This record gives sequence, C-alpha cells and structure tokens, in this order.
Amino acid sequence: MKFLIATNNKKKLDELNRILAPLGVDAVTAKEVGVDLSSVEENGSTFSENAYIKAKAAFDMVEGKYCVVADDSGLCVDALDGRPGVYSARYGGENATDKDKINKLLSELDGVPTEERGANFTCSICAIMSSGDVITSQGICYGEIATSPVGDCGFGYDPIFMVKNKSFAQLSNDEKDKLSHRGKALRQFKDKLVKFMEDK
Repeated sequence: MKFLIATNNKKKLDELNRILAPLGVDAVTAKEVGVDLSSVEENGSTFSENAYIKAKAAFDMVEGKYCVVADDSGLCVDALDGRPGVYSARYGGENATDKDKINKLLSELDGVPTEERGANFTCSICAIMSSGDVITSQGICYGEIATSPVGDCGFGYDPIFMVKNKSFAQLSNDEKDKLSHRGKALRQFKDKLVKFMEDK
C-alpha cells in the first residue's frame, strides 16, 4: 500500500515509516511525487481540523491515486493558556527557526516556577484512503517545559519538552516512539488501519 505523507518534514516521515512499515506501507513525501503543498492554508482552530485540511488538499492534488495521510501537531503550554497550540510551527514569525521559537517560548515563561510549567504535545492524524474513506486518530503526551534546552536529538520544541526527567531531544527513537504524542497517534492509527484493511 502506497501512502503519500502530506509533509516535507523528513523526520516526520521517518517516524511514520518506523511504525507503519510492518504493515507493508510504503510512504513517500509530497515533494517526492511533485506535489506542492505550500499554498495550503492551515486555518483550522484545532489540530484535527488542520490535519484534515492538509490531507484533503493533497488527496485532491493527486486525484485519489494515493492514500494520503497528514498530521498536525503542536505544543500547548498551560501557563500560556494553551499557546502556541495550532500556531506552534509559525510561532515567532513566518521564518523563525526552531531555536527562535524555543527562545520566544522560554522568554514568555521567564520566572514561571517548575510546578506551573505543565504542557502537552498533541498530534492529530487524518488519512484519506483511495476509496475516499477517512481514518482519524489523536495522541497526547503530557510533560513540562524546561528552563533551557537539553539534548541534541529530535526537532522543533523537543529540547525543552521534559518527560520523566528527560527532554524529547535526549530520547532514542524507540524511547520517543513509546512516549510521544505522534507515537501514540500512529499506534492508534495503525490499529484503525488494520481494521479497515480487514473489513475491505
């Protein structure tokens, strides 16, 4: 089964492949098949809405030739009333680097004590099968925001998101897959995909 992943993020593709490969799923990015998603406006108010917007846009572009899967994920910080949330990727400005976004977030939490730095990473997945059927899943990982970045692995906000005394950027791929929002969402998606395939 061939899946088009509605992202150009190689690290997201790697995470998807690690979990879906045992099902015989062959995943390619939009860029690899010449699909340009840069004009897709993610204007949903929730992660699940944005995941569907991306999946539907890509599905329409390839005219149903591929099953399409998209995800939207982000960091929600309690002390910031859930920000950056659905704006996680654009936090700090359109061309902000991961470092810029991390620095902005840490500056907004300056002086906030550890016990009030709770946060969660949420990931929503939406797949549109070649038949037009839609499969959705969601995963949440709770943790807290560090006072400074720790670790060299991962991407995005991983260096400041702490779970069990380690940041996501300090975890191995296996450790992260077991704990992360995306890992949880993908396992739920995998179960639903297996059921979908059995019922067809």
